[in-house]
Amino acid sequence: MNDDQINSKQVAEIEKTLRLIADLIKQRGREILTQFPITPPQFIALTWLYDHGDMTIGELSAKMYLAYSTTTDLIDRMETGELVERVRDKSDRRVVRIHLLDKGNVIIQEVIKQRQNYLKGILQNLPDDIVDRLEHDLDLLYLEMKKET
Repeated sequence: MNDDQINSKQVAEIEKTLRLIADLIKQRGREILTQFPITPPQFIALTWLYDHGDMTIGELSAKMYLAYSTTTDLIDRMETGELVERVRDKSDRRVVRIHLLDKGNVIIQEVIKQRQNYLKGILQNLPDDIVDRLEHDLDLLYLEMKKET
């Protein structure tokens, strides 16, 4: 599609709908989190580590858009809760990485499972072909957005 084919009103509606969907998922996610011994910022940090593996505090700070000191405090609390541990990089001992521990892994998997169950309950109200198309179209949108990063 070129710029002439893209309607500004349509773009505004799509952006608004995506934002409202994200808000609903986040709201339900926070309700789910009340069943677990982690805070919303800890959930976000755990998901980054779960999805991308070990990271330095600097890398995690950048991903979460938090100050380094704020992320350090967050990691301190997560380490106390035995969700993560600090480990020295084998190739450069000066580098310390944050590693997801079994307890953190189990919690994040359970939270994600419950969030997926919530979404499954919503999607079951839609015809299969719409769900298939939605999956396909969201994948395409994600891939296009990923090109911009």
